[in-house]
Order: sequence, then C-alpha cells, then structure tokens
Amino acid sequence: MSAATETWDVIVIGSGPAGQKAAVQAAKSGKRVCVIERERGVGGACVHRGTIPSKTLRETAMHITAFRQRIGRHVKVEMPPDLQLASLMDRMESVITAHVGYQSAQMQRNHIEQVHGRARFLDANTVAVESIFGQRRLLRGDVIVIATGSRPRTPREVPVDHEHILDSDSILSMAYLPTSLTVLGSGVIASEYATIFAALGVEVTMIDRADRPLAFLDREIVDRFVEAFEAHPGCVFVGNAKIESVAWDGIDTVVTTLSNGWQARADKVLCTLGRIANIEGLSIEAAGLATNERGHIPVDADCRTAVPHIFACGDVIGPPSLASASMEQGRRAMRAALKLPLGAGSELIPTGIYTIPEIGSVGLSEAEATAKFGSCCVGRSNFAELARGQIAACTDGMLKLIAAPGTLKIVGAQIIGEGATELIHLAQMAAMTDFDAGMFVEKIFNFPTLAEAYRVAALDILGKVAASTTVGAAVPQPQG
Repeated sequence: MSAATETWDVIVIGSGPAGQKAAVQAAKSGKRVCVIERERGVGGACVHRGTIPSKTLRETAMHITAFRQRIGRHVKVEMPPDLQLASLMDRMESVITAHVGYQSAQMQRNHIEQVHGRARFLDANTVAVESIFGQRRLLRGDVIVIATGSRPRTPREVPVDHEHILDSDSILSMAYLPTSLTVLGSGVIASEYATIFAALGVEVTMIDRADRPLAFLDREIVDRFVEAFEAHPGCVFVGNAKIESVAWDGIDTVVTTLSNGWQARADKVLCTLGRIANIEGLSIEAAGLATNERGHIPVDADCRTAVPHIFACGDVIGPPSLASASMEQGRRAMRAALKLPLGAGSELIPTGIYTIPEIGSVGLSEAEATAKFGSCCVGRSNFAELARGQIAACTDGMLKLIAAPGTLKIVGAQIIGEGATELIHLAQMAAMTDFDAGMFVEKIFNFPTLAEAYRVAALDILGKVAASTTVGAAVPQPQG
C-alpha cells in the first residue's frame, strides 16, 4: 500500500545555513514548512564536519600562538609527542550540541517540521523521503528549496582512505596530532587547515597547481599570508605543481609525487582539491532540472531554477560557497518565492578566511579597482603602527583601504591579521553608504584598538593625494 501524499506550502531539502534560513523565512511568513535532513541533527556539514569543528580547533591553535607571541620569551610552549587531537578540541561537542540545539529550537518555535531521511524527487512538486528504517513519506510542495550543500571532491590520483590520506570531512577524526602533514590544494579550506596545523607545531607542505594560495585575493595580502605561513619551522608552499600520485608506504609515511619527480613525505595527507554539489540520489531530472558543466544547479539572481517554483541555494549552486552568503541566499530565495519585498540586495559580500593570521576582504582589490577606474587610491595601515597591535603582539597585520580616484569613495578593503574577519564589516558599511576616505579621519575610534587602522589608512590616502596635487589644488575634504 502506497503512502498518502502530504501537502506542504514549502519543502526545504537540507538544513544547513541556506536551508535553515529559507525555512525560517517561510515559516515567519505564515507558511506550513517542513525541512528534510539526512543527518541526525540540523545544521548540515557546516555544523557537523566543517565550519564549527575546524574553528573550534583553530581557537586552540590561536591561543597557543598568542601565548607564544606574548610571553614566549619566558615560557617555552611545545606540543608533547603523541598528543591526542581530541584533547585540543574538547569543546567541539559542546559547541556543536549548543548550535544544533539553538537551530532546532528556532525551527520548533516557528512550527517547522523536521523530517529525517533521504529525499528524492518523483516529479516537480513531489518528494519521496526514505527513513533509515525504510519508512517512506511522500511530500508535495507548492515551493521547493534545494539546499543540500556539498562534499569533498576526490581526484582519481588521490586514494582517500580516511586514515592516512584524509579529506576535509575526516581530517579531524585523526587520533593523534601528526608531526608532518601534506596539504593538497591552496583554496580556503586548504589554507585554513594548513595554518591551523602549522600553528600547532606540525610541519606542513602545501601543494597546488596555482602559483600562489588563495589566488582570488589581493596579491599583496597573499604575499603576507605566505610569509607568515612559511615562518613556521618546516612549513612551505609549493606552487605550479601537478600531482602525479599519492600513496601510503604501508609503514608510517604518505608519499606525494609530483610530475617533475619531486616527492613530499609526511605522516598524513589532507586532500582539499575542491568540493562537489550533493545531488547524488536526489533525482533532480525527475523535477525537470539538470546541472551545469561544473556540476552545480543553475539559478538566477534570486536563486530560482529553470523550474519556477523550485529554488536552490548554498554550495549546491556553486561559489561563493560561504555560510554567510548561503544564509542570505536562503532568505532571499524564499522572499522571492513568496513575492515578498526583496530590498536592494548587495554585491558587497564580505569574505572571511579563518587562517592564522585571518583574512578579511570586501569589494574591489587594488588590481580590480585599477582595471575599473583606470587608477585607484590605496591607503595602508600596518598593525605594528598601532598601540593595540603592539599590546596584543599582532604586529604582522595590515589593513589595505581602496578608494576611487577623484571622489575617494571607499570601494574595497583587504585585511590580514588578528580580528580581520570582524574588522572588515566596517569597510563593508563604508562602501555601501558611499563613505569617502575623509570620513574615517573625522570620526573618533576607541584607543587602543585595531579599528584605528582605518584612520591610519585613510590618512595615508589623503596624504598621497595631497602630495600628488599642486599647492591650492582641490583635494577632497573630510565630510562633517
């Protein structure tokens, strides 16, 4: 006997950042909503295997690094041999439990039903859900949101076994902290893990096809990042490299061989060579959908697919693949689906990269601003110039402020150093509200703070403009 079909206003497949926010938006708009999740708890890979666990380990690494920098001349800090990785992440389970509890409570408050199981499209409006016990439910929705996220991509030449050769889902399942680690890739995930383990005293070799890590970022910022990474003993970035093979020697070493014959030997290998959308088993073709050449579901600016009542958001649609962007995509998709006011939206999505040191970026880089305007005005502030930078022993940081020529309107900023992912939001607000560089000079900042870097960078811009003009020429003045 076939199961009766249940009717819902909105069905959301996936409860990660995008799905959870889409569901809450729909529920707050008075719609009957259910969320389908294959994991035991809500939150998706972001909570259970990605952002939350990795940032928990990063906090430990950050505290150890800060301790070394501030009193390392008097107290020696070393990682003991055979240190259990779990001992460095003793707060992880409590953090995950708290976050899952918060999200579950929010969904319950908004009367969102949570359906545990694997989802599969039967047609454009009907989704079958099979539970772990083999029970089957048929759900029919007026609006459907696909927010199934992504998983690590495993190239053929990298035989991930989750013991010696790991991916970003299994890296934190290691029993002990390795003495050496080879990281394949140099994107966000690769760079974050490479610097976290480097800060913990692991010798890390980062290998990639690109000539530099985080190639989408401002080159000056990346140069500082590489310098900080390679300052750790035994840590190096190897660029312009093609991986020929990766193999465990059967004893205690994983050997990574490059096409030029060079080999990297390490206790463990971490493969972070991209991610692929989670659409396997979803039968999107039954709903009239197909993926593009990169394996993502194509959508318009409001995350609407080729089937008007089906939306997709988060990693399943591709870059920027940020939790923050996914949340906004979920919210905006649902507002579009329900014909609610969308607002202007913003292309100024801040990027936060939780490397050590961390990196924040928003708007145009120096190269992009130069390409757009023909030239640009750049102001820099080194954290070594700030009292807070000296007090907190984070003197290797820098804030780079980008302004349009003539108007000196803020069009972008890049920051490397402690607090970068927090500080970048001030530049975001400045760019969104047409601040000019002079506004940062006129405003009062707490002292001592790293936020003062904005004033120093703005003064740098104004000083360069004044120096390049003749006496008495018009120079943009701070707005009162």
